[in-house]
Amino acid sequence: MSDFLIHIHTGPENPTKATLGCLVAATALKAGHDVRVFMAGDGVRLLDPEVIETLEGQGTGKLKDHLAEIEAHGGRLYLSGMSAKARGYDASLLEGHPAEFAMPDVLVGLADEATKVLCY
Repeated sequence: MSDFLIHIHTGPENPTKATLGCLVAATALKAGHDVRVFMAGDGVRLLDPEVIETLEGQGTGKLKDHLAEIEAHGGRLYLSGMSAKARGYDASLLEGHPAEFAMPDVLVGLADEATKVLCY
């Protein structure tokens, strides 16, 4: 099995691309791969509770469903702490998710360790 890093830097302004990243992460986890998701830039907005409830991509499904699958299958979420802070989020954004804030060095380390890196 492969070790995937899914880097999502697209936010709710492009619902199809943003949900596609989460759909791919959930699909890889269900197939038995190790998956870590790093959200940066506007991608951190994908954990905003209002966005989770409403975001749906065209042909790529509902964000809420994909996040539930990622979490149910042991996926880990990393959010850029700098991106979150710049958008007015605090640690409450992480509540209820297997997630943590991370700096660029963590993204670099995850990419180095992964056998596959996909960006959305």
